[in-house]
Amino acid sequence: MSTHSHKNSPSTQGSHGSHASHGAHVPHTPHPAHLETVDIGANLTHVSFGDDLDEVLARARRAGVAQIMVTGTSVEASRQARELAVRHPQLRSTAGVHPHEAGNCNADTLTALRALLALPEVVAVGECGLDFNRNYSPHPDQERWFVAQLELACELDMPLFLHSRDAHPRFAELLRACGSHLPAAVAHCFTGEAAELEAYLELGLYIGITGWICDERRGRHLLELIKRIPADRLMLETDAPYLTPRDMRPQPKARRNEPAFLPHILGTVARALGRPADEVARETTANARRFFRL
Repeated sequence: MSTHSHKNSPSTQGSHGSHASHGAHVPHTPHPAHLETVDIGANLTHVSFGDDLDEVLARARRAGVAQIMVTGTSVEASRQARELAVRHPQLRSTAGVHPHEAGNCNADTLTALRALLALPEVVAVGECGLDFNRNYSPHPDQERWFVAQLELACELDMPLFLHSRDAHPRFAELLRACGSHLPAAVAHCFTGEAAELEAYLELGLYIGITGWICDERRGRHLLELIKRIPADRLMLETDAPYLTPRDMRPQPKARRNEPAFLPHILGTVARALGRPADEVARETTANARRFFRL
């Protein structure tokens, strides 16, 4: 598998120890919460944010999260994401169809996406890709609509926010078919192995790292793999409300993840790299702003 986006419950987290002991000694730097960051992927249209989004965004600002990309996963969700971005200057949005939703696409889907992608608040095509794990949509439908969105991104020269789960060979094959026309693209929520990482880097992809790296059960391999990601290809994301970092203390109410927890992920990434958090924050923030043309 390569990238995950977990769409069942806000968290699959529990009570486990910190990763602070991993990685080389890092010189004293400002606390990660005092550093400016960009969350490249948060599902703020999720029902769990329906009652307190203003407070969620205020906490994110206090934590130094300067900008948040709200992920679109269907035409309707993409419209909702864009509406949030209109109301909140801190936000931008993406427009696309997640592979789970591919079976619901019709002749109007691309017209609707094209209209959304013309709006100033919408900065990328996606979340799109392949998910052969849950198979909520038939594989042919997933591939058809992934290719359609790849072609749309190529035509519009807009960046791609990509999803792949248990589909790496076909996913990479379809990306390679774009050749030199492939625009900037990020492998959202990368959780894969070395071979997948190398394939994505060869394709020129950016790599999005979430709180999965804080999971001592499933994310330990990322503490080493992250060292292979060039500094100019790394970006950070929460995938809120999913993937709450398992080693956060105390665990948040209802274990809902939110953008304010991005500094915790930054701290884990910096320790794994053996680098000061302020350097990693500057680089990942610059990468996100370049990628999304913020």
